[in-house]
Amino acid sequence: MRFQLLPQACLLVCFMTWVVGSFGSTASAGERTADFFGRHDSGSGHTNNWAVLVCASRYWFNYRHMANALGMYRTVKRLGIPDSNIILMLADDVACNARNKFAGSVYAEAGRHLDLYGENIEVDYRGYEVTVENFIRLLTGRVDPSMPRSKRLLTDDRSNIFVYMTGHGGNEFLKFQDQEEISAFDIADAFEQMWQKKRYNEILFMIDTCQANTMYSQCYSPNILATGSSQIEENSYSYENDNDIGVSVIDSYTHYVLKFMEGINKTSQTSMQDLFDSYDPVKIYSHPGIRSDLFRRPLDRTLITDFFGGVAQAEVFPLQDIVGSSNHHENDSTPPTSQKPDAPSVPVVSTTTVIFPPRLTGETHEWDAWRKEVRKWTSIFVVGCLVSWVSFVR
Repeated sequence: MRFQLLPQACLLVCFMTWVVGSFGSTASAGERTADFFGRHDSGSGHTNNWAVLVCASRYWFNYRHMANALGMYRTVKRLGIPDSNIILMLADDVACNARNKFAGSVYAEAGRHLDLYGENIEVDYRGYEVTVENFIRLLTGRVDPSMPRSKRLLTDDRSNIFVYMTGHGGNEFLKFQDQEEISAFDIADAFEQMWQKKRYNEILFMIDTCQANTMYSQCYSPNILATGSSQIEENSYSYENDNDIGVSVIDSYTHYVLKFMEGINKTSQTSMQDLFDSYDPVKIYSHPGIRSDLFRRPLDRTLITDFFGGVAQAEVFPLQDIVGSSNHHENDSTPPTSQKPDAPSVPVVSTTTVIFPPRLTGETHEWDAWRKEVRKWTSIFVVGCLVSWVSFVR
C-alpha cells in the first residue's frame, strides 16, 4: 500500500510546487525590469558622465600640479568614463621637459611605480590653449563652430560633470599660466549659464590650491556639490619630493583623494560622504572644505561613481512612442541634416535605437491580473481534488 501511493504523492508534490511558483511570480515584468535597472540607482537621474580636468600651472617647478590632474585622469578613466567624455587641460608638458630625467613619463610618487603619462593619454587643451577664456567657453558651450568634437563639452540636462582644478591660487582666484586669473565669480556665473542652458544634471567641483575653499563660495546654481583642499588664509602643501626628479611630485590633498579612490571599482556602493569622512587635516596639512547646501541629495546616498564613474543608465521607452517617432520622421519632408543658416555646425553623432518590448497598457494589465487569478483558483481546485482522491484511495 505504501508503494502504491508513491505516484500520487509525487504528482501532489509537483502540483504544489507549481502553485507556489505561480504565487511567487506575482511581480509584473515591468516591476522586475525596474528592479534590475534600479538595483544600483542612487537617485541621481543622470544618463552619462563627463570630467573636466584642469592643470592651470606652467613651468617645471609646478610638476606636481600636472601629476595631480593626470592622477585624476587615470582614476576616472579606470572607473569607466571614456576619453570621449574627458576634457584634459594641461598648461605645460613636463613629460617632455629637458630637465625631466625620465623623459616621456610623469610620476606621482617617489618610488616611480606608475607612469601617469603613458601611451594612452589624450590631452585636449595643451600649453597656451589653457586659458581662462577657453575654459569658460568650454563650460558654457560658446565655442567656435570649427572647434573639433574632442574639445567640446557635449553635455545635456542628464549629464553629471566632475570638474577638477589644480594650480596656484589665493582668496577667490586661481592663476592660469602665471599670466591671468579666474575668480570665484567667474566660475559661479559659468555654472549658472550651464544650468540655464540645461548643460548639466549635477556637478562635483573639486579644487586643490591655496585657500581653495573660497573658490566655490560664490556658487549659487542648484545641484552643485563642491569640495576644496584648504580654507581661507591657509596653504595647500605638497606630499613628497623625488630626489631624482628634483621637485615635489604631487600635492597632499590630491594624494589622499587618489589613495581613497584606489579602493573603488565601477560597481562600488561607496558614497561621497565616505570620501569626505576620510579627510584628515593632520595628514593633509590643511583643512579641506565641503559645500553641499546647493546639492539636493543626501551625501550618504550619493555614490562616488555618480561623478567619478561611467556607469550608464538605461531609459526604456514604449514601443508605440518609437514607432510613432519613426513615422513622423518618414512623413517629414525636411531632410534630417538641414539646419538654420545661422545655426552653428555641431558634429553629428550616430546612435542606435534599441527597441524594448512595449509596456503593459491598462487593458493588458487587467487581462494579465485576471489570468493570474484564474490560474490561482484552478490550482487550488486541482490540489483539493488530488488530496481528496489520495485520501479516498487510502
